[in-house]
Amino acid sequence: MVSGRIIDCAFTLAFNPKYDKLIEAVRDATNTGIKAAGIDVQLCDIGAAIQEVMESYEVEIDGKVYQVKSIRNLNGHSISPYRIHAGKTVPIVKGGEATVMEENEFYAIETFGSTGRGQVHDDMEVSHYMKNFETGYVPLRLQSSKTLLGVINKNFGTLAFCRRWLDRAGCTKYQMALKDLCDKGVVDQYPPLCDVKGSYTAQFEHTIMLRPTCKEVVSRGDDY
Repeated sequence: MVSGRIIDCAFTLAFNPKYDKLIEAVRDATNTGIKAAGIDVQLCDIGAAIQEVMESYEVEIDGKVYQVKSIRNLNGHSISPYRIHAGKTVPIVKGGEATVMEENEFYAIETFGSTGRGQVHDDMEVSHYMKNFETGYVPLRLQSSKTLLGVINKNFGTLAFCRRWLDRAGCTKYQMALKDLCDKGVVDQYPPLCDVKGSYTAQFEHTIMLRPTCKEVVSRGDDY
């Protein structure tokens, strides 16, 4: 964390070498986005550079050849204090916003590649949640909802959490209260995202800080 800004990062690990080329494509696309980023750079130019590299790759898996596609409805994002997804988005395909990056901003440069359609949809059971940063005061009738919101505010604030963490915080029988908070827009749900059945996907992500004189990858380590 840097002054309240969460360092957002991700990588894909496979235990079968047949997926290595897909992983290489997505890693290369993320590094391309990092290289393209900078003060006064238009976000749309970063997306175009990422897509060009990502979709230059073909992978062979189990005897079938796939072109790797950028997942067009996912993107990177700016990061502000205690708000992991702030106001600007960094596309991973061409045709995005002409908005520019600015000095002292933080960005998560993340790319997603797929052997499927290149578009994901919500699927399966929701397990991750995050308080809606934009929602103001909302009257709650259920005492259980008020209590649960208090736990969320105390332990997580505006950062993401999962039900397992609510369990660890001592919450019990909170399902109805959590549903009520989601229904009222106080808390947002984040279900798993899936491309078409049988496709393969990968993700890589780093957080960068745009200092006045340099670009720093604050999530970079010796092994990642």
